[in-house]
Amino acid sequence: MQIYEFFILSIPTAEWDNELFSKFELLFKYLVFMEFIIRAAKPDDTGIILGFIYQLAEYEKLKHDVTANEEILYDSLFVKKSAEVLIAEEDYIPVGFAVYFHNFSTFKGKAGLYLEDLFVLPEHRGKGYGKKLFLSLIQIAKERGCERFDWSVLKWNEPSIKFYKSFGAEPLEDWVTFRLTKF
Repeated sequence: MQIYEFFILSIPTAEWDNELFSKFELLFKYLVFMEFIIRAAKPDDTGIILGFIYQLAEYEKLKHDVTANEEILYDSLFVKKSAEVLIAEEDYIPVGFAVYFHNFSTFKGKAGLYLEDLFVLPEHRGKGYGKKLFLSLIQIAKERGCERFDWSVLKWNEPSIKFYKSFGAEPLEDWVTFRLTKF
């Protein structure tokens, strides 16, 4: 008998309702058996990254804007090294990602870190994975001597705004983002 089976069998289940027991069992499995890691993306992760991009675009109601494909991503991320990607895994299964790159502050005279996207699959939210990805990026910024860490959030995305504010981040009220797509 495995430790898990022994532990579950030793709980006096007659005193527990089924819903409470199921939640306890799930929590026990999560605490004891789940392995969570964050790692740098590798070239063979290109398809996984593209899958996350499509899911993020769907969440943000921007799927119509996605033109990336595996070839473009591979070239941009692993040949030209235009950006970097962290992959979050639960039990070796990708559950989230963060795409980031360096920007530069002329006033500070130093590089900064810019978070392009951070996304965790909906069924894996609430486990602290987004927070762990974000903290990993903060650590990268510190290690690389970045002066600041910037990102943008869609105005309607209240869960993300609340998440970032929980770290002490504040919106830049005096700045407006511009974009040029035809040149």
